[in-house]
Amino acid sequence: MRLIDDVSDEPGDLESKRQALARWRGLLDQAIGGETSGHAVLPALADTIERFQIPTRYFHDLILGAEMDLTVSTYATFDRLSEYCYRVAGTVGLTCLHVFGFSDPKAPDLAERLGLAFQLTNIIRDVGSDYAIGRSYLPQEDLDRFGISAEELRGPVSPQLQELLAFEAERAWQMYQEGAALVSRVNADSRATLWALVRTYSSLLARIEEREFDVFSARISLSSAEKIQYLLTAGLAARRAGWWKGDVLAKRSRNRRRTGGPVVRRRAG
Repeated sequence: MRLIDDVSDEPGDLESKRQALARWRGLLDQAIGGETSGHAVLPALADTIERFQIPTRYFHDLILGAEMDLTVSTYATFDRLSEYCYRVAGTVGLTCLHVFGFSDPKAPDLAERLGLAFQLTNIIRDVGSDYAIGRSYLPQEDLDRFGISAEELRGPVSPQLQELLAFEAERAWQMYQEGAALVSRVNADSRATLWALVRTYSSLLARIEEREFDVFSARISLSSAEKIQYLLTAGLAARRAGWWKGDVLAKRSRNRRRTGGPVVRRRAG
């Protein structure tokens, strides 16, 4: 998944990237069929897919998402953006879910929600840098709603832009709140890992809010020490029965006004 994502993000001409993604699609199909000599990662990938019974459509959907990055630079609606987020992030969550292990039939939907929350957090943080390379992931319908022109996404932050990003943040928080229940629904020996992932990404969104959505002055991130702290906290807490029933999400620094109207729509199908 990392290698496929790199194809669309690294420098290169459009046709070369298309060919590289087509090659990965072919290598994936070959690996599933038992031929794993095309790349060093394929023997482990094929073994993992078989061992954890991972649906291979997740990988094909990911490649479709990478192809979208080659040809789609703007999104008219949140529904359209959601489809992209599912392909490049929801698929990752669903794949990890099979490795973590689960029996609850609701778990895949929760995993997809968390993947969307993670991706939307990244989109909010990277608004300026994405614009610099010709991409605008924030839906045009939302830019119109808040009176924002595409050019304003280069920064600096303005009151109107803060309102827009706060609106998108509320979408992400709703996804986090829905998806956080997954921690208690994966196999017990995987809960600490999933808890740390959710706490790390939700902490990043909380920090963006603390900075009043100024994602332009400097790249907002968590320190290595903070990430290690979350891992240690999860590892130590995992020794106590029922520990995951406590707070999974990061604390927000203040209550924020919710912008009216429905913010999250489920992906069709």
